[in-house]
Amino acid sequence: MAQAAPANVFDASSSQIQVEHDRKRRQFVIRLNGSHDRAVLLYEYVGKKTVDLQHTEVPDAYRGRGIAKHLAKAAMDFVVEEDLKAHLTCWYIQKYVKENPQPQYFEHIYQ
Repeated sequence: MAQAAPANVFDASSSQIQVEHDRKRRQFVIRLNGSHDRAVLLYEYVGKKTVDLQHTEVPDAYRGRGIAKHLAKAAMDFVVEEDLKAHLTCWYIQKYVKENPQPQYFEHIYQ
């Protein structure tokens, strides 16, 4: 007989991860465990074509599973697609860009 999986089991490598972009609230969101828990990346416009990627937060129970990486990729892809410049205030975004050195990212980052 199969046992039910614990409620906080979440496979970040799964293709079912969906990052939502809430432009009004200026955040990227991944809903975890239905919609109860959320991982978020917050940004703010600091000019007409400049954003500050400020903060990434993943609930403690979901840390270390690669969830923040999905948020970081979505945010950097947004910066590139919208032809924006980005300040990387968030330490995690800085780490992500360093570990995923994409030329198109570097063209859009204030050094």
